Amino acid sequence: MYIHIGSGYVLRRDEIIGIFDMDNTTSSQITRDYLSAAEKRDEITNTAEDIPKSFIVSANGDVFLSQLMTQTLLKRSQAQGLE
Repeated sequence: MYIHIGSGYVLRRDEIIGIFDMDNTTSSQITRDYLSAAEKRDEITNTAEDIPKSFIVSANGDVFLSQLMTQTLLKRSQAQGLE
């Protein structure tokens, strides 16, 4: 199954490692360092047309910034019977 994460991007559900709230997690220096390192390795895809509200980590290490809230992404996965 696939989950639409915004701006025409979809990810396979089984490739998603985690979905994280941008406001809550970026208060941690560890998370900021992780995102900075991913950006330097060119592993971040910004799917947000506005300020990103969440980020998704995939199994291959890519990070996707999304303007959708984590709750919205969770509801989309539940609507497909995945949770």
